[in-house]
Amino acid sequence: MEHVSKWYIHNVKLILEDGIYNGSLTVQDGSIAAIYTGEGSVPPNGTTVIDGEGGYIMPGFIDMHVHGGSGSEYMDTSHEGYEAISRFHAGEGTTGLLATTVTAAREDTEAVLACAAQFQKQPGAYARLLGVHLEGPFISPQWPGAQNPAYITKPQLSWVKNWNEQFPGLIRQLTLAPEAEGAMELISWLDEHGIIAAAGHTNADYETIMEAAEHGLSQAVHTFNAMTPLHHRKPGTVGAVLTHDGICAEVIADGHHVHPAVIRLLLRAKPEEQVVLITDAMSAAGFGDGCYKLGELDVNVMNGVATLAKEGNLAGSTLTMIQAFRYILEHTNLEPWQVSRLASGNPARRLRIWDQTGSIAKGKQADLVWTDSDFHIKQTWVGGLAVIK
Repeated sequence: MEHVSKWYIHNVKLILEDGIYNGSLTVQDGSIAAIYTGEGSVPPNGTTVIDGEGGYIMPGFIDMHVHGGSGSEYMDTSHEGYEAISRFHAGEGTTGLLATTVTAAREDTEAVLACAAQFQKQPGAYARLLGVHLEGPFISPQWPGAQNPAYITKPQLSWVKNWNEQFPGLIRQLTLAPEAEGAMELISWLDEHGIIAAAGHTNADYETIMEAAEHGLSQAVHTFNAMTPLHHRKPGTVGAVLTHDGICAEVIADGHHVHPAVIRLLLRAKPEEQVVLITDAMSAAGFGDGCYKLGELDVNVMNGVATLAKEGNLAGSTLTMIQAFRYILEHTNLEPWQVSRLASGNPARRLRIWDQTGSIAKGKQADLVWTDSDFHIKQTWVGGLAVIK
């Protein structure tokens, strides 16, 4: 599909904030210019008309936790690799994402920040790089998951201050173990500076997470994975996440990381605005089975499941956001407009870009996904421009 500045799509079901409506919409100069529900709308003069074929139009997905895709990862720090990741995930419906690091040497983390900052400055027709999510290195050695234990260190506020000064506004989320020495001070600083403080790869007990929330902790990374589990006498990190309404829960809905019954439990326990779908995708996403890298660690992918070659731990995923969307539809009783909140609206609110994107509303960026009736993608638009795979 060619790039056009003014277009109109009709014969579609619009997935809006409060439900699904038959209708049409007009996009002009990258923004949603008009929304029509019901029948009888007429395309403006000089507009390219698209027949939606009875499919759906929904807001583009926002992935807050993604390491790579299409054979590349953000730790590679190459413009070509970053573009490949952006192109691939845009083709799967993602219109904005956070470049997510792994626990690595300080200089390697700084290289990602420098590369991401440079990449952000260059226009592109693929998923926008909204910032960086630092997953580590301030995590627990008891719960490394697929992070390299050699680079785990206690929280270093001076490092983060320096990074934020060098790259203002680039760091949007930082994952750490709240029980670590110096973590509470760092959490408070992150909260004061508008950076999401997230608990992940943590050995924290219930009380520590609740204390961290008082300091500004507001998110849980890939909930249920790499954290102390729920026990009826020791609620752990999971118990705190499930019961504290101020903590938003990421979840990987791929059928491997979390059982569908546990996802249903999460959705019953949490306010609807406090759950976000993520992929945690690594470089193998979009590729087939084989041998890959996650940072410096060897990863085997078999039947789409990524595990560390040596330890066998799950090592990210090969998931895409549209697959996560369909999985939630299949395994819960949520309606498509509710799942759209988990995949688009809630992350937009978390990243404080709700005024720009995350829903279909007049004046917002035309970050849109068109699917068929079974939610398979026909086209993605980023800022009104068609993504060409």
